[in-house]
Parts: sequence; C-alpha cells; structure tokens
Amino acid sequence: MGWVTTSTADLWHHYGRARATTDRTISDTFYWNWGQDAGPGPEVLGELTSHCVGDLGAGAARHAAHLAVHHQPARVVAVDASPAQHTMATDLYAHLAPRLRIVQSGAVPHLRAVTGTYDVLYSVFGALDFTDPRELLPAAAAALKPGGRLVYSTLAHYPSGTPAQPDAVAVDIPAKTPDGEATTMRRWVLQEHVWTKLLDEAGFTNITIDVLPATTGPRTADTLLVSADRPS
Repeated sequence: MGWVTTSTADLWHHYGRARATTDRTISDTFYWNWGQDAGPGPEVLGELTSHCVGDLGAGAARHAAHLAVHHQPARVVAVDASPAQHTMATDLYAHLAPRLRIVQSGAVPHLRAVTGTYDVLYSVFGALDFTDPRELLPAAAAALKPGGRLVYSTLAHYPSGTPAQPDAVAVDIPAKTPDGEATTMRRWVLQEHVWTKLLDEAGFTNITIDVLPATTGPRTADTLLVSADRPS
C-alpha cells in the first residue's frame, strides 16, 4: 500500500485501543522510562498536594489518573489533541472528575489560553515528542506559575539505535490513519544539548537531564528525563 499524507486524520486512533478493552484499572505505579517498568516515579514532579497539574499529550490519561487518585492534587488536567484518545480517556476515567479533567486540545493552544495556571506540567513521551518545541516550550513557561516545574520524558535516541538529532528538527515516523492506511507523523528526538538550549531560550532555569538506561524487553531505548523550572 502506498504512503499517504494527511493533516486531518486522527493518527492516534489505534493507539492503546486494545489495552483499553481489557485494562480499566488505575495503576499503582508511574514510570518515566520507555519500557514503563523502571526508574523514578512521580516524586520527580515535586510536591503535588493541592496543586494544579497538567499532562501534555495524555493519551488515555493513565498517568493522570494515577496522580489524581494517589497524590491528592487540586486538579490534574489531561490534555490530548486526538479525538480517539479523548474518548478513550473519558470512557476510562471520567468518574474521577472533578479532580481529573480530560481536555481535547492541542498542547500549544491549551497552554496559551491558561497563562499562569499550572504549578506542574509534565509529559511522558507525549506532546513534547510530537509538537515543535520552539512553540511548545515558551507556551509551557507562560502557563506555569512563577516557580512552577516542567518535567518530561523523551527518547534519548531512535528505537532503531540511530542517534538523536543535533538540531531542533523533526523526522517523519510511520503512522496509520483510522482506516488503516499508512502515513507518517512528525517526531522530535533531540540530543541533550539541544533540549537544554531550547529550554533556556524559553526562559526556564534549573535545567537537568538524566539518562534512564533501557531495560530488557520488547521496548528497548534509553530515555531522557528532563526537568526545568519557571523562575520565581
């Protein structure tokens, strides 16, 4: 089948769908690494009690549901542009409202509409991977309260082993339209120094990047765990 290009099809239509039919639980664990099986947990986010937290590119909102149930935030807002992911998240976790709010929106327009709202923003291989960071990072900085924190995990290299990009450029990766046709979507897989430069340009401070090594199993890739603060 030939490749097609589209700017309107929901390229996340199939993602997580099989799991959603069999697993409706709220996980007791929260991991940042690519294999979702090791490494630090939500303690990286800092204090969450009574805070407003945003999950950027939340997918089915499994991480957001964990935080809403186990960490007593004032609210967790699970943001995802995909209609299919929004529907899935609503079906799984709408009962956690009002502590969990599920929002269908692109990360950048959502953040631009909520200046100075969030105490913490995070993403687990979510919007930071699939949105131009030169747009998303300044929007995230503006959406955080002074002293707020951004944490995200992203690929340290491509799953094939190909090194990450030395500049802020995306590559096209395989995807499928809702009807199963092959297409591509853009993904940003960047080297550490590129993320540091972009975060600094967006106004963040206290930038730290840790490498979480790949674990054994079917999903093997190193992870960059990135954290940064909006100056207070």
